Amino acid sequence: MSTFAKRERLLLADLLEAEGPEAPTLCEGWTTRDLAAHVVVRERRPDAAAGILIKQLAPRLDKAMEEFAAKPYEELIQLIRTGPPRFSPFQLKQIDEASNTIEFYVHTEDVRRAQPDWTPRELDPVFQDALWSRLERSARLMGRGAPTGLVLRRPDGQTAVAHKGTPVVTVTGEPSELLLFSYGRQSAAKVELDGDEDAIAKLHETKQLGI
Repeated sequence: MSTFAKRERLLLADLLEAEGPEAPTLCEGWTTRDLAAHVVVRERRPDAAAGILIKQLAPRLDKAMEEFAAKPYEELIQLIRTGPPRFSPFQLKQIDEASNTIEFYVHTEDVRRAQPDWTPRELDPVFQDALWSRLERSARLMGRGAPTGLVLRRPDGQTAVAHKGTPVVTVTGEPSELLLFSYGRQSAAKVELDGDEDAIAKLHETKQLGI
């Protein structure tokens, strides 16, 4: 049975292929080629991918990104489709689902929503619930840099506190949209914000959400 991570992986690969290597993305300064290189480095060069979180390893990450970005674009797409190397922990279904479902969903939307003619993608309730479950667990990590208190709320009233503080801004939307907002894609997320106007403005402008 296909997992969410596998499904999103293939959707991302197909989209990157269709848009070509020079299309814009929501990742500042990155084209689709850069984003594809990032995905491959994350799975195939864990020594370099650690630079995403560890500042001292950032030069190694930058070098690996340059090396993979220089490869033929079609090769990058194929590496994404085929997945991680044989002995990678990402080969384990549980780790793949936990680590890649959100990764591939967010990056798919990074490509889709950077295009001028994008339209909302309909997601089934089971997938929305799966995204919400992951968002609940990671909300405080993603929101730790928020300049205000931050509460995420589904249309059915379920909430997750992403950051404690005052004034509080409540962001309401489907889990898929709350996820994008929490990962720093505030301008692209289809959500409603309630709270102090100045706090809302600060939250929209901050670049401290996400990893």
